[in-house]
Amino acid sequence: MLAIFLINSVIVAITVIIHYEILYRLSIIIPKLKIKPRLRIVFGVFGSLIAHSIEIWIFGLAFYFLNRSGKFGYIEGNYDGSVLDNVYFSYTSYTTLGMGDINPFGHIRHLVGLESLVGLLLITWTASFLYFEMQRYWSNR
Repeated sequence: MLAIFLINSVIVAITVIIHYEILYRLSIIIPKLKIKPRLRIVFGVFGSLIAHSIEIWIFGLAFYFLNRSGKFGYIEGNYDGSVLDNVYFSYTSYTTLGMGDINPFGHIRHLVGLESLVGLLLITWTASFLYFEMQRYWSNR
């Protein structure tokens, strides 16, 4: 149980740090862009989507390796154990969509729940960031 707690903590920390760093760098880059304000926001949206995709892939790879180890539970359903199936499962967990076609069992479920919580927090963080950026450029009409 301690091992899964540590693994989960490291994965969550990595994803939060990545998100922070990407949003921080976007906040530096966006004002320096020599493009129209609307396109700056589009740049911010695409940068944020890249951040979320990286984070989802990190969780997906964690599911892949935890499932393959056989020590932390297993995943079954419409699932062949491939990296892409794990990433798909991660996308549905991160966005809290939860299609229900793939189900976790054992300790790996804790990471699935954490991913949903982290995804919710990071998506709202991104929304706040983009709202701030829009306010910065839309108030200068």
